[in-house]
Amino acid sequence: MVTSNVQQEKQVIKTTPILITFLMAGFIGLFSETALNMALGDLIRIFQVSPSAIQWLTTGYLLTLGVLVPVSGLLIQWFSTRHLFFASMFFSIIGTLVAALAPSFEVLLVARVIQAIGTGLMLPLMFNTILVIFPVHKRGTIMGLMGLVIMFAPAIGPTISGLLIEYLSWHWIFWISLALFIIALLFGIVYMQNVSDITKPKIDVLSIILSTIGFGGIVYGFSSAGENGWGSAIVVSALLIGLIALALFSLRQFKMPRPMIDLRVLGYPMFTLGLLTVFITFMIILSSMILLPLYLQTGMAIAAFTAGLILLPGGLLNGIMSPITGRIFDKYGPRGLVLPGFVLMAVMLWMLSTITAETSIVMVIVMHSILMIGVSMTMMPAQTNGLNQLPRELYPDGTALMNTLQQVSGAIGTAVAITIMSVSQEAYLKGVTNPTDPSNIVASLTAGVQDSFIFGFILAIAGLIVSLFIKSSRVK
Repeated sequence: MVTSNVQQEKQVIKTTPILITFLMAGFIGLFSETALNMALGDLIRIFQVSPSAIQWLTTGYLLTLGVLVPVSGLLIQWFSTRHLFFASMFFSIIGTLVAALAPSFEVLLVARVIQAIGTGLMLPLMFNTILVIFPVHKRGTIMGLMGLVIMFAPAIGPTISGLLIEYLSWHWIFWISLALFIIALLFGIVYMQNVSDITKPKIDVLSIILSTIGFGGIVYGFSSAGENGWGSAIVVSALLIGLIALALFSLRQFKMPRPMIDLRVLGYPMFTLGLLTVFITFMIILSSMILLPLYLQTGMAIAAFTAGLILLPGGLLNGIMSPITGRIFDKYGPRGLVLPGFVLMAVMLWMLSTITAETSIVMVIVMHSILMIGVSMTMMPAQTNGLNQLPRELYPDGTALMNTLQQVSGAIGTAVAITIMSVSQEAYLKGVTNPTDPSNIVASLTAGVQDSFIFGFILAIAGLIVSLFIKSSRVK
């Protein structure tokens, strides 16, 4: 009788309005995140903080996601789709309002954490809902559509924020986001439906504590390395404690009859390979998205609005390619997309490692655009292929784990890229006679950014090796 009622309920689910609601909310969240990257240079000057400190506006956001997202698989099984959607919108709206009014760096950082709570609830809920309401043979196309809308946000984010910074102020990034969040909330009130199965599994407090310490410790350790150095007691302790906590968390999950995150998902090979692919790709995306705006404005002395326009074609191409790669995935599977995607990324990252202040703007646009095409060929296809291999009851666990490692990888990628850049800058300046000479400062930044892009190139090669083992997990 219960099964029959569930089936009847599924028959009346309005998939398109639900999809549109999630896409609106996801678009705004990503817009405010990437738009702020273009303001980092100005915020360093306005708040009188170092580049290592300013990166916490990104890594603090990702740290919160890394702590919260693992719990999301549990929350999805405890609360209805509507309740979680409204909770995520509440935190997003409050965080955005506080950020818009922020008078100091510390207040802005707190606001980013509140925003991240909203995003941490939204991302796993969105992916889990999509898996529930759409059949396997349509998921590539739907994920491609999600990629189109979601990647359009980071495409126009830097451009709009550059315009706002030039003629108004960075606060307006958040005022615009706030208005759009309210529209998404109103849309959700009308159209969001409950689609997930509420099973209310037992809450294991120890698992939550170990997960928080584990993922939080690793993200904090990597994020602190830029300020304190890799050999500092704080960094080493945070990484060590995080790894031990994660090991204990994993052992506990395998022994529990109803784990917080069912790690049996790692027994599905295509899911595990998809997880690795997303981990590597997201490190490349976030490290590149923080390096290029900083270098365009500081190293090449380009205005914020112009820098945003330079990055716009790549973001637009990424968005346009997403539904195309989604349809290719539905028809042919992931192999013909992921492998050449990593080849494109590797070549472009190697070319970006030769960037200088004399590099032409056209060349930067071409390199960034082809890099983003490579990203569109790997990210969604690998993620969809991995999740497709899981049975329905493991969807919440799979989406929670994939989204968690995605945010952790973003924090690690950002922290390592900034650290490499800072260390290379310092090493360069130590070797010159006049470190305060503006030409030497630009040259040191160039050396730092080049070394950071070599790190990205190494990541792309690792992704290329992983892609050799990926095959289709489509249900015939």
